[in-house]
Amino acid sequence: MSKNTHSFQAEVAQLLHLVTHSLYSNKEIFLRELISNASDACDKLRFEALDNAALYEDAPNLEVRVAFDKKARTLSITDNGIGLSQQEAIDHLGTIAKSGTREFMSRLSGDQKADAQLIGQFGVGFYSGFIVADRIVVESRRAGLPADQGVRWSSTGTGDFEVETITREKRGTSVILHLREDAEEFLNGWKLKQVISKYSDHISLPILMEKEEWKEGEDDKGGEMVATGEWEPVNKASALWTRAKKDVTEEQYVEFYKSISHDYEAPLAWSHNRVEGSTEYTQLLYIPAKAPMDLWNRDHKGGLKLYVKRVFIMDEAEALLPSYLRFVKGVIDSADLPLNVSRELLQESRDVKAIREGSTKRVLSMLEDLAKKATAAAPAAAPETPAADGVTDVVDKKEAEPAASDADAAKASEDAGKYAKFYAEFGSVLKEGLGEDFANRDRIAKLLRFASTTSDAATVSLADYKARMKDGQEAIYYITADTLAAAKNSPQLEVFKKKGIEVLLMTDRVDEWALSYLTEFDGTPLQSVAKGAVDLGKLQDETEKKAAEEAAEAFKPVLEKLKASLKDKAEDVRVTTRLVDSPACLVVQEHGMSTQLARMLKQAGQKAPEVKPVLEVNAEHPLVKKLERDEAHFDDLANILFDQALLAEGGLPEDPAAYVRRVNALLV
Repeated sequence: MSKNTHSFQAEVAQLLHLVTHSLYSNKEIFLRELISNASDACDKLRFEALDNAALYEDAPNLEVRVAFDKKARTLSITDNGIGLSQQEAIDHLGTIAKSGTREFMSRLSGDQKADAQLIGQFGVGFYSGFIVADRIVVESRRAGLPADQGVRWSSTGTGDFEVETITREKRGTSVILHLREDAEEFLNGWKLKQVISKYSDHISLPILMEKEEWKEGEDDKGGEMVATGEWEPVNKASALWTRAKKDVTEEQYVEFYKSISHDYEAPLAWSHNRVEGSTEYTQLLYIPAKAPMDLWNRDHKGGLKLYVKRVFIMDEAEALLPSYLRFVKGVIDSADLPLNVSRELLQESRDVKAIREGSTKRVLSMLEDLAKKATAAAPAAAPETPAADGVTDVVDKKEAEPAASDADAAKASEDAGKYAKFYAEFGSVLKEGLGEDFANRDRIAKLLRFASTTSDAATVSLADYKARMKDGQEAIYYITADTLAAAKNSPQLEVFKKKGIEVLLMTDRVDEWALSYLTEFDGTPLQSVAKGAVDLGKLQDETEKKAAEEAAEAFKPVLEKLKASLKDKAEDVRVTTRLVDSPACLVVQEHGMSTQLARMLKQAGQKAPEVKPVLEVNAEHPLVKKLERDEAHFDDLANILFDQALLAEGGLPEDPAAYVRRVNALLV
């Protein structure tokens, strides 16, 4: 037999250090993780055997066995699934194979609770075995390989691991944990059955343990439980999603979510339904409470687990939900798809299209329910606002009801905060749906929340805004910026603040792109305050309009000189109607690309058209008036005006050194 020693990938070594220093607050979780891995291995065998039935060898019945040996202080989890080859053992047990490894490591903070959630999100549950074990041995043989090509992997969870070739008659994998002294509670059959029932009851395979019976000690002194050699199932062995909703507890739904998502936080909401009609399927969909760390990674895979008639087909089936809902976890079990369906066939299947549409609507309904609860819990003094479905919520008269208990009040408060929690984690992703899902665009628009000039928190819906619009206001105004501070302090808001007109503040990188697909809401156009000329319509009286026209006419000679001086930087120069305190600002034409979006595209390495903005100047500002009097420094002042306007909106001058030189020259 050949034995070789290998070093762990650096990330795994750091992970193992965290685990062995009691990273997990709940030791029991290791058993859930290892049984879940065993179940996955059986699912993979079932899938590969669709094309090669010989992989079943002489054991067609798939199962997981849990056994313990008090004298040897070992706990074993054995499956007869797909198994591992020697190279697979080295690759899968010595590295974090999932994408986003670098980001995973950068997020480790030393905060045990936060780091435990990271480990769950990155799917490295095997290493949780070191919570209770000071040594782990894995013996395995891949289905289809000869008996003499088995592999034994062993490690003490420090810097390296050993791999050797063994003879193993049965396919599948045994994970043997050599338990530490503080983990002796898991050498107890009753304790193990309790943990399996709590965390793994939903596993669709039988989880078997040896029956035990009481054996009296000699001379009737003491006694102990001993194994009978007969194996019995200790779980219900029925997939949770196949059960009636009334037969599944809230705790079971939560534990099932944790097992399929490797998340350690309960989901915000879930929906369990059997859909019948031209396409029959069962859906169990979850909305997580926390975004995975690789949500924005280009290699990130989203999607649901796909089963066909309870047979596992694939993980992360992207075709079952649109990309903007890639954060949703869950299971789809179809009664109509063929067992040999591939990812390519999924893209073309009519049944899959129906499942995708139905699942999308179900997720949006869950989000609407969360949003309604948040609206219903708003303070009674707040004005009535349309709920997520466009129907105005009416708060029940509390004096007609008995006072709510403390528990009820706490539950209502928790429910009210769920949508805000969801939106903070996934709001940016949801906005992608404006451009990706035309059929549901109106529903998505009602779910969006923004900060505004009346609220720094992203709690303002488009319906809220519209309900507060001033008499005579004809548009929903918004501004996009890199940060909330930049948006709040933008000079382009000055006339809106003066007139008390609310403006939505949008600071997500996706906003500029997403809003190009949402031109109106409920019949009211959306208008960027940084595009085109400001036309406040009925909110601007005739006296103001006349004064603006006269100022533009009187300032015409200076405008012509500014245009000539800035011809390489600005498309046009005009007198502003939007500034009150600032000397100048930059805007783009009504349907042009914003300077912010152009910058973002360039930063992402994409081609972007050269955007020449329009410079608007405040003819009443002292710095602008100085242009008329200071011929000697006209060009310098003109360029300073432009560069300052560029800085105010988050950009940088093309030649920062020249800008500094001009400012210094004027200062001295």
